[in-house]
Amino acid sequence: MEHVLESGLPPVGKLVSARERSRGYGARSSAAEHLRIAVLAPPWFPVPPARYGGTEAVVNLLVEGLVAEGHDVTLFATGDSSTSASLVSYFGTSQPDALGTTQPDMLQALSCIAEADRFDVVSDHTGALGLSLSNLTSTPFLNTVHGALAGEAGALYRQVCALTPGAALVSLTESHRSTASDLPWAATIPNAIALDDHPCRAHSGGKYLFWLGRMSVDKGPVTAIQVARAAGMPLLLAGKLRAADEQRYFEEEVRPLLGGGIAYVGEIDLHERVRLMHGAHALINPIAWDEPFGLVMVEAMACGVPVIATPRGSVPELVMDGQNGWIAETVDEMAAAVQRCREIDPSECRAIAELCYSPERMVGDYIDAFDDVIERARSSSPFAQRTTA
Repeated sequence: MEHVLESGLPPVGKLVSARERSRGYGARSSAAEHLRIAVLAPPWFPVPPARYGGTEAVVNLLVEGLVAEGHDVTLFATGDSSTSASLVSYFGTSQPDALGTTQPDMLQALSCIAEADRFDVVSDHTGALGLSLSNLTSTPFLNTVHGALAGEAGALYRQVCALTPGAALVSLTESHRSTASDLPWAATIPNAIALDDHPCRAHSGGKYLFWLGRMSVDKGPVTAIQVARAAGMPLLLAGKLRAADEQRYFEEEVRPLLGGGIAYVGEIDLHERVRLMHGAHALINPIAWDEPFGLVMVEAMACGVPVIATPRGSVPELVMDGQNGWIAETVDEMAAAVQRCREIDPSECRAIAELCYSPERMVGDYIDAFDDVIERARSSSPFAQRTTA
């Protein structure tokens, strides 16, 4: 922490607040009770994912960290997963083609519910569906909300929580929680990344701009292209292009803009992501939705790469102007920020990532939340729902 202060980062109170949003961070004793924990993952991609799969990557870090701390962990995930925990699989392989349907998610969740009585707590990452089935067991559930809560998603969670007296939810950022502050939140726990897999580059600057994400209007690839044109720099786009709506958007809106230094390089694995990050002048992240977290921004800062992003969702909590990137609203503002990226020291970007988004921090936060949920279940004291003003 002294290194962080000497590097000229914001006051430590601001940085600590970014990692201490969860309840009781730092209060856990080294002699904490070893727990029997079920971790329920979605069935769409293996744990860890080979390419796309942010939730699965976070679940993998959580599981491996819990095992390392001596807890008895069982991962409910597809059979092509790789884990240090015990693995229970309803499906032998991941189900990406069924993404968006209900039946695979329900079958995987029920396989966990059927064995839930042998655990102290279930860490559920399947969304509202898993939570809706939690009434079938007396074992406490801690449901991590990985998606946005606007519109029907928020309405669904409200209905499920109203029918689930013991509901306890985890948000990813304060902005995420604020979109549905009336829900029974147990903790706010920012995601983490495998820092060792994202080494920091030695020098600032790069030959091109970089965009990484799911091919959709919400992720802003067209805006990223406009920024690159305005800044007079090449741009590499990479990311998921599988679903029919993603392919249609790409063909109609993105492909016509390729060429002249703008290229789509496909869906890439971890090694290629890091390689391309290290060569980038900046990550352009012009999201057009209230994204709950944004792992790609943390991956960039861990690699020492500045992030230029729009002020939506979690961005103001993750990006600190002049420290690990710039927040800008318009194409012209983002293009101007491109010219200032050499002002940012890669080591400062890395220091923020290490302090706020390490697996150790995330695992500790989850253990504290597990303890809290278990204790509340024992005392039959549900998490109070907060009413909006």
